[in-house]
Amino acid sequence: MSDLNKYIGERKRRTSTSPKSMKTVTISSRSARSSREARESAGLTQEELARRLKPKKTAISRIENHAEDIKLSTLERVAGALGKRLHVSIA
Repeated sequence: MSDLNKYIGERKRRTSTSPKSMKTVTISSRSARSSREARESAGLTQEELARRLKPKKTAISRIENHAEDIKLSTLERVAGALGKRLHVSIA
């Protein structure tokens, strides 16, 4: 079982969150993990990425650690700053 599935299972047991909300958490968690991994593989600190994007370092931290409602436009800017592109898929 993946860490993400464990997290979702634990979250479901602790909260009365609806399944629809859980999908949002899943998407957000994956986005946060992906953005952090991309930043780290680019060899950048949160502060360095923040300088490229012009928000404060705390904004990058919120994206990576508390990603509950990230705009796609924000993820697109993060991807661009890391030399990546955003790919969204609905399956």
